[in-house]
Amino acid sequence: MTIQRFILSAAAPFLALVLFAAAHAQTDPTAPDAVVEYGGPDPVIVETAEGPVEFVAEIAATDAARARGMMYRESMGPNEAMLFDFEVVQPVAIWMANTLIPLDIIFIREDGTIAKIVANAQPLSRRSLPSDFPVLAVLEIAGGRSAETGIAPGDLVRHALFGTDMADEPMVDADDADAGEQAAEDAVEPDAEDADGGTEEAAEE
Repeated sequence: MTIQRFILSAAAPFLALVLFAAAHAQTDPTAPDAVVEYGGPDPVIVETAEGPVEFVAEIAATDAARARGMMYRESMGPNEAMLFDFEVVQPVAIWMANTLIPLDIIFIREDGTIAKIVANAQPLSRRSLPSDFPVLAVLEIAGGRSAETGIAPGDLVRHALFGTDMADEPMVDADDADAGEQAAEDAVEPDAEDADGGTEEAAEE
């Protein structure tokens, strides 16, 4: 019994350390073994001068997901993205700590327009990358993709978060559309009787 108690006593600190590490991984989303859930994937479309560019984005809409971001990932597809929803419009800053690949960081205003782009942000850097403007969201894509696809400040990002999704576009009522078409036809093609009367009056004069 004495030997068993000694072994248990000696193992206690190690066991406590293991339990602490496990608890830390559960509470710290930036821990390598932490499990963090993201929303999506959602389509995100950027309207550029060269045409629309579509990404499939995970949505980071919780504190844990925003803190974790793209940490520890070893690759990112050319059409993959992560959209950070900060919930309120505010100046924000991003850093690349524990991020293994270069990223383009796209800061987006509440109306969906791009305020600023940080291209090819350096992996593993703890340098703060500020938005410089109040923004609602950040879109992260593979490093260099902004230049490759022509994405630039001022471009419009389409997603429900900004109310710019295609599904959010106002729909034209069918009756209104028919009325508009009829009005256009009347403007182009005058009534035959009016046309004849106008010709006769002109001839009489």
